[in-house]
Amino acid sequence: MEQNTTRPTFKTIYVVIGIVAVLFFWSLSSYNGLVKSNIAVDTQWAQVENQYQRRLDLIPNLIATVQGALKQEQAIFGQIALARQGYAGARTTDEKVAAANQVESSLGRLLVITENYPVLKSSEQFNGLIAELSGTENRVAVERGRFNESVSSYNVRAKTFPGNLFAGIFGFKERPLFKATTGAEVAPRVDFTK
Repeated sequence: MEQNTTRPTFKTIYVVIGIVAVLFFWSLSSYNGLVKSNIAVDTQWAQVENQYQRRLDLIPNLIATVQGALKQEQAIFGQIALARQGYAGARTTDEKVAAANQVESSLGRLLVITENYPVLKSSEQFNGLIAELSGTENRVAVERGRFNESVSSYNVRAKTFPGNLFAGIFGFKERPLFKATTGAEVAPRVDFTK
C-alpha cells in the first residue's frame, strides 16, 4: 500500500505560511511601535518648545517694565537679549536646550537684581509679569518631565528585544533625555536685607 505524501506537504506549507504571517505581523507591530514612540518624543519636545516660546514672549514685557528702574543694571539686559538670540538661532534639540538654559540663567540673574528695588517689586505690572513667568516656568518643568517620560519609553522600546532588532535595521537611535546644566541644582542667592 502506497502512502499519500501530499497531505503532510500541505500541512507543512500551512505551518510555514502561518509562521511567516506571524513573523510579518510581529515585525510590522514592532516597527510601528518604534515609529509611534519616536513621533511621541518629537511631539512632546514641541510642547516643551511651546512653553519656551511663551517664556521668550514674556521677556520683552518684563524687560520694558524693569528697564526704567534698573538703568544702572544694563548689562543684564544685553545678556538676556543674547540668550534669546541664541535660542532663536538654535537648530538641534541639544542646541535649544543649551540656549534655553542660558535664558533661564539670565532671567535668574535679573530676578535676583530686582530684589534690590522695592519700587519695582511693588509695581502691579511687574508682579503680574513675574506671576506669568512663574506659571510658565512651572509649565516648562512639567513639559520637560513629560518629554523625558516619552524619551524613556522610546529608548526602552528601542533597546529591548525585539525592538532593538528593528531599531538597528531601520536606524532608530537612542534619544537623549533633557538634562539640566551643571550648577542648576544650586539656587541663586537672594538677599532681602538690602
